[in-house]
Amino acid sequence: MNENPESNTATGEPERIPVKNITPVKVHRPDKAKNDRYQPRSHIYVRQVKGALETFRRTFGAFFILLFAGTPWITYDGHQAILLDIGHQRFHIFGLTLWPQDLTLLAWIFMIGAFALFFITAFAGRVWCGFMCPQTTFTYIFIWFEHKLEGSHNKRVKLDERAMDFDKFWRKSLKHICWLLVALLTSITFVGYFTPIGQLYLNIFTWSTSFWAGFAILFFTFCTYGNAGWMREIMCTHMCPYARFQSVMFDADTLMVAYNNKRGEKRGPRSRKMTPEQIAEKGLGDCVDCNLCVQVCPTGIDIRNGLQYECINCGACIDACNGVMDKMNSPKGLISFTSEHKLQGKEVHIVRPKLIGYAVVLTIMVGLLAAQIINRVPLEVDIIRDRGALYRETNDGLIENVYTLKVLNKSQQEMTYLISVEGLKDYRLTGKKEVTVSGSQIETFPLSIAVNPYDLDESITSIRFKVISTDGKVQELEPSKFISP
Repeated sequence: MNENPESNTATGEPERIPVKNITPVKVHRPDKAKNDRYQPRSHIYVRQVKGALETFRRTFGAFFILLFAGTPWITYDGHQAILLDIGHQRFHIFGLTLWPQDLTLLAWIFMIGAFALFFITAFAGRVWCGFMCPQTTFTYIFIWFEHKLEGSHNKRVKLDERAMDFDKFWRKSLKHICWLLVALLTSITFVGYFTPIGQLYLNIFTWSTSFWAGFAILFFTFCTYGNAGWMREIMCTHMCPYARFQSVMFDADTLMVAYNNKRGEKRGPRSRKMTPEQIAEKGLGDCVDCNLCVQVCPTGIDIRNGLQYECINCGACIDACNGVMDKMNSPKGLISFTSEHKLQGKEVHIVRPKLIGYAVVLTIMVGLLAAQIINRVPLEVDIIRDRGALYRETNDGLIENVYTLKVLNKSQQEMTYLISVEGLKDYRLTGKKEVTVSGSQIETFPLSIAVNPYDLDESITSIRFKVISTDGKVQELEPSKFISP
């Protein structure tokens, strides 16, 4: 037995743990006077910034806001194109009507959305949070009202510090009124996806809205006003589950907003007239320590501290830093969308096994969803036997079974169907042999089948009800039993 557990058995030399030298980084600490155990959050006065990413984010956000607001008003074949009618248990998505029986289609749609988010996150980090998340979009809309009514970053700080006066009162009041109006319009639009939006507005102006529609409008108004107006970054840092598990989808090649520590350190102010040689003599990097990257961040973090789960990849710090680099005659990109490997000077692998795996699974899911939609029959038939009697004998000696037939027209157009039975000889069908069902409606009616007992070989005969459209394009066969003595 080796008496020296710390020595190498082969050479006798002590084993050493390799040590990696890390360049120290100046950490931006929050103000303890404003952040303590009794006041865990300071108000973040987000500074406005101009730049290419900010312009793109605003344009991108405006497009999706218009898409969100305009989609409920689109009609298709005389119906609201997208109507998630929970009360009648059916979803209308353009020409497709989904019923509870089509739950697998909705499951496929949700899974495809999840894997698409995984794929985007593995490739470009949390760009969903920074550019498409409704919380981020509406937060920036509310901040825009703050900027227009209360002034710039410094003016808002001074406005909150001074005592209440008429100027402060009207600015604050008008700001909250604008917030509530935006929240209300957003809530009505959202509820308009679940109830016909034209009728909804008419009911609102005539004060005849149903209880649940009115409750939903008030509830989502309160949520939008509270989330985007008051909670803001708390939703991203404490309540959103995506911020917690998104790191498991990151790897060293994932694009993310990052600070180039090698180029930026050591931080420090300097004159614009200083030459690169003079800056090098002082041992300074490109970072002038202006803290603009912190002031424009909607979650209030310092990107120079490294990757943090609070970062939503909005790119505001990139635009702010690039503006400063322009003024200091330094190259842009001190803060940029980059990857860990690129910062380390290593080769970047855009196509990698994780992305390929997500892409393959996503493609398979999309293919399966498309196949299920293409092969979906817009008709459903349900047969219910009369439970009062297994069979009965008619006056002319025939054996009769009674059924209740339900025909569900899953399409959005009125359809006429022909009804027949397979598996019986010389049967007599009493009831509707032809039925017309409106789009997205159910028709229920009784049927009876009478057969000569000498034509039956068994006491229980397997039969099938055949329901076929008059044009022959849609048909459904529903099995049942015919019982005789």
